[in-house]
Amino acid sequence: MLDHPLNSLGFAKPPSATRVVVAMSGGVDSSVVAAELAAEGYDVVGVTLQLYDHGAALAKKGACCAGRDIHDARRVAETMGFPHYVLDYENTFREAVIDEFADAYLAGATPVPCIRCNERVKFKDLLQTAKDLDADCMATGHYIQRKMGAAGPELHCAADAARDQSYFLFSTTREQLDYLRFPLGHLASKAETRALAARHGLPVADKPDSQDICFVPNGNYAAVIEKLRPGAADPGEIVDLAGNVLGAHRGVIHYTIGQRRGLGIGGLGDPLFVVRLDPERRQVIVGPREALSTRIVPVREINWLGDAPLTLQAEWQVMAKVRSTRAPREAVIRPISDTEAEVELIAPEDGVSPGQACVFHAPGDSRILGGGWIWRGR
Repeated sequence: MLDHPLNSLGFAKPPSATRVVVAMSGGVDSSVVAAELAAEGYDVVGVTLQLYDHGAALAKKGACCAGRDIHDARRVAETMGFPHYVLDYENTFREAVIDEFADAYLAGATPVPCIRCNERVKFKDLLQTAKDLDADCMATGHYIQRKMGAAGPELHCAADAARDQSYFLFSTTREQLDYLRFPLGHLASKAETRALAARHGLPVADKPDSQDICFVPNGNYAAVIEKLRPGAADPGEIVDLAGNVLGAHRGVIHYTIGQRRGLGIGGLGDPLFVVRLDPERRQVIVGPREALSTRIVPVREINWLGDAPLTLQAEWQVMAKVRSTRAPREAVIRPISDTEAEVELIAPEDGVSPGQACVFHAPGDSRILGGGWIWRGR
């Protein structure tokens, strides 16, 4: 075995002697990963997580992990002839993801539960399950690349910038990177993925992409939080930066930093935006667009993926991304500890919100240097 050339997953043995657990959501991406690896001769085991009550989920469209998706993942496994298991992770998912999501919104933050799900469920508990199954690695359908560097495996953006999911995977640790594989990261477009699905005759080849957070039907965050935390939508005041009352709102959870529409305070001159949320006082604070501009971003829970320790230097020049929909911008990281830092944006950004991630990109490179959580505004 030691003299055997490396297979496509980087192991010095034939595919048939390499077991890989594929995290299958029931969508086209993870289905193609499983099908491609099975076709190459790998010992594939498909695993789908049941994350929440599927009685309600069965009638819901546009989300990953609903009851329909479990059925689709099973059909793909049957088509390609490999075993498939469904694991009940409802309690874990509620405790690790849903509860924090609700509490973060109640605290006036704008959380990103998909990152927490990857960090605390898929790349933790599911990854351990893969090891318990004696798998050599775990593969997912995420659009991101794992490349070998001088100091070990590195995380890189996907080849297709339109599909890149690096923002949602910044908290992937070095130890996890050793074990994970992302077979779709090098593809040039989603069309290639669907073509591969069609080539394998997969029943999900034309399945639409998921759009919503899986436990938030139709993107209605407030309705979910009200159900989880009764009384969360208590009304309060909309005030300006000087504390003047401009109107009333129907609950802080209905508003996000940077929001302009739906405030119900039109006709006051220049447009006003939500610049801060104060849950304790039940106040939505609004102001002009310039009040949204931020240059200093405090970040904590940092996962650093650079070759040298974060605290080795007083400053690091990076490209920082403060929202999934924003392009990375020039920034400087000033470490406070191994897990906390102040990030200075060279040009100010609007709508930087606590609860969002700040992801670090290497300047002029596709490499992800890690990231952290924005924890309070200034």
